[in-house]
Formats: sequence, structure tokens, C-alpha cells
Amino acid sequence: MPPQDSRSTQESGLRPRPPGTFRIGQIAGVDVLVTSSWFLIAALIAVVMAPRVESVAPGLGAWKYVAGFAFAVILYLSVLLHEASHAVVAQRYGYPVTSITLHFLGGATMIEGESRRAREEFWIAVVGPLTSIAVGLAAIPLLKVTPEGLLHLAVEGLLIANLIVGIMNLVPGLPLDGGRVLKALVWGVTKNMHRGTMAAAWGGRITAFAVLLWPLFMESVLGVQPRIMDYALVFIIGLFLWTGATAAMQSARLRSRIPSIVARDLARRTLTVPDDLPLAEAVRRAQESDAGGIVTVSTSGQPVGIVNESALMATPEERRPWIAVSTVARSVEDGLSLPASIVGEDLIKSITRMPAQEYLLIEEDGSIYGVLATADVDQAFTHRHQ
Repeated sequence: MPPQDSRSTQESGLRPRPPGTFRIGQIAGVDVLVTSSWFLIAALIAVVMAPRVESVAPGLGAWKYVAGFAFAVILYLSVLLHEASHAVVAQRYGYPVTSITLHFLGGATMIEGESRRAREEFWIAVVGPLTSIAVGLAAIPLLKVTPEGLLHLAVEGLLIANLIVGIMNLVPGLPLDGGRVLKALVWGVTKNMHRGTMAAAWGGRITAFAVLLWPLFMESVLGVQPRIMDYALVFIIGLFLWTGATAAMQSARLRSRIPSIVARDLARRTLTVPDDLPLAEAVRRAQESDAGGIVTVSTSGQPVGIVNESALMATPEERRPWIAVSTVARSVEDGLSLPASIVGEDLIKSITRMPAQEYLLIEEDGSIYGVLATADVDQAFTHRHQ
């Protein structure tokens, strides 16, 4: 199943689990989670497999459902191996992996950040389906030497399930692994990651539409009357594919416009004042010089704090002559001082990593260029998407 992106940077032992998930262990230092929906699909598999179990091992009674449930566990261990291969390759390329989650429709590997290169995107994505296909092919000689019975049924199911998972995941449409492979190929040829994402997203939408036509294919070509479960299954899978592809498409459209966000263009004219200056006087000087930001500096001229606009507006005017401007300023700590030349995705990542209302923009020579307000970045980003 498709590796997915996550922005969490918390340590594994402290990382909160998503609601409705259970931690069952670790693989390669990565938490393995199971959603509550997995138990539903496992129970469904147990019920569906029960008649087949009964046919190969008559007389089991209620134990046939236990055998069916064991088959579901074996199937999802294969899915886990599929996802673990994504995780290991991602880690090899230096990407932190936060978790592997087994859910209703398979699994998901949460990888931090976007791939830096098309080649890395390709190998992280393709290794999952290749692993599943390899497991399925390895089960062929094993099936020939396995005696008839439940064990033979389990190996047969392992073979079929892995080949289906591997081949289906190579379908070139997001959010499947094959979609990420297509994205990587288009990205590599065009040198444009967003173009690759759009191509793969359209592939996902086309695949979703094709899935919805499966019951019609069953009836008109295969001569098999679709059951209610067939309609329900194609609806769920089609919705999953369409939703994932649409989300990827929207994300690509947004990210393609990020490079147009330039910090220098959005900076406010800035006034520097001593940190012990009365707040009223600092505001008067800022209004006089038409400055949109106030930075407090030490006696040596080094920036010490950035006046917080919200804190300033919340301070009654009658109190401003009696308090220092430093009382409404946030210290210029790591992450609040950014290079004036920062643009695009680097800018978005920086303000996401260290949330604040204002940032100090510094020139290469260490001089203050201006103050960047998050509200101005949001407004510019929104304006470019209307």
C-alpha cells in the first residue's frame, strides 16, 4: 500500500498514537499500529473463509472461524512486510519513519517529508509491490510440497493475496504505490515534481472510475451476477482511490504556487528601539516612521525581541506610557530569525516548524531587513489561490 507523509518530529516513545489505534510492536525502530477497523475486516475475512475452511477440514464446527481469523492474521503479516519494506528503504535514504499502520484497506507507512529526488521516490514506492510479488512467487514451490488441508489453504491464500496486492499496487494511480512510481517517472523526465503528482493523481481518478465499472464487467463479460458485497467493495475502494487522488491533486496545485511566496516582498518596514523605551513612545515613533513592526535591540544594537502585535493591541493606551516596550516583545530565539532571502517551501517549512505571529528577517551581513508577519504570509498565500 502507499507510503504516506507525516510531519511529526516527536521521539518514538513520546509520540501520541492516532485515535482508535493500538501499538503491537516495532519493526526497524518504527511503531507498528493496528486500527480498530482492522478487527472488523479480520472478522469479515473469518466469515468469508469459513465455508472454504469447512470444505478442506470438515467437522471443525466453530473452530472454522478461528482458522479464518488466523488466515486474516497471515494476510496482514504479508501487508506488514510490504509496508516494512517501504520503511526500510525510506530510512536508507535518510527519511524518518514515524509509524506503520494496518487498517481496513491494507496498510500505510508514515514517512516524514516529501522525497528530495525522483529516484528516491521511485525506490521507496516500488519496493512494496515488489516485496509482495516476491512473497507470492516464493509461495509457489512451497505450495507444491505442502500437504492438503488447512496449511495448504493458508499457503494458497498467501500466494494469491500477495500477488494480488503486489500487482494491484502497481496500478499507476495515486494513492497506490504505482501512482508514486508514475509520479517519480514523470518527475524524472520533466524535472517537475508537481507535474508528476498531477499525472499520478489523474491516474488515480481514472482507476477509481474503472473500479466502479467492475460489477458491470462481471455481469457482461464474465457472466457472473454481482452480489451486494461486490457493489459495496467497489464503492469503498473507488471512494478510497478518488479521495486520495483528489487530495494529492489539490496538494500539488497548492505546492506549485508556494515558490511565489517571497519573504522579502512581504516584510514590514521595521523600527528598532531600546528594550527599556516606554511602549507609548515606541508606538509613536513607529507611527511617525510608518513602520509596521517594532524590534527591540540591546545597547550594542543586537536584536533582542519582536513586538507582538496582538499583545500590543491588548495593552490599554493609558498603561503604555508606564511600561517598557520589552513587556510586549517575544525574545528572538532560534527559529524566529530568518534570512531575508528565504522563499517558497523553505519559508513555509520554517514558520510551520516554529509557529509565531512575527519573524525577524536578517540580511547576510547580519543587519535587520524587516519583520515578517504570519498574517501577511497567509494573506499572500490565500490571494494566490483565489
